[in-house]
Amino acid sequence: MGTMLHRRGTQSLMIFALALRTLSPSVTAQESSCSKASAKTEQRIKAARSRSDAADTNPYRDTDFALTYKTPYGWVDRTQQMQDPENDSSKSKLLLAVFERPPEAVGDTINSAVVIAAESASSYPGLKTAADYIGPLTELTTSKGFKVVGEPYETSVGTTTLVRLDCTRERQSSLVLLRNKFVVSFTFIAGSTDELDELIEKLSFDTPKSK
Repeated sequence: MGTMLHRRGTQSLMIFALALRTLSPSVTAQESSCSKASAKTEQRIKAARSRSDAADTNPYRDTDFALTYKTPYGWVDRTQQMQDPENDSSKSKLLLAVFERPPEAVGDTINSAVVIAAESASSYPGLKTAADYIGPLTELTTSKGFKVVGEPYETSVGTTTLVRLDCTRERQSSLVLLRNKFVVSFTFIAGSTDELDELIEKLSFDTPKSK
């Protein structure tokens, strides 16, 4: 799985790299406090479970890719601030970037985050499936200090099939699918496996419009 592909030009995985640059300092600063993170993460999860789904604020909906993400209550939306004004949106797009707290605010727990991005599949000659994108995604992820855990594998969100890549530092998973001639990636970072699963459960898909 994951044929190595080389993108035309110099903007390979630009949006995803931007997201990881924002995420990495927060994760690095928090690695020394793993025991505190574990205890406080458990408290956070219990509090989150006590809220109903109605507490999620302004779900992100994208009609082009037929997806919805229910951002957790009280999270910080930095999508606009992370946009590159010189970026060609026909080639790559940052769709959503949300954080449990502002990325620049160093704390004693992992700053959980969700980043959704899309890249034109035409930028990768030979790319035919979502699994073909795993090679360049793995290369970029490991270059940022994240360790891949196991092999990529297929997973489902509702009736939609994606390819999943799991990493540590602390908990990170990326889901990938092809839709409307774009590779859409979903990156989740959390302080525990349970919290990671909860973040992924907030993602849902509709039937895509044919183009």
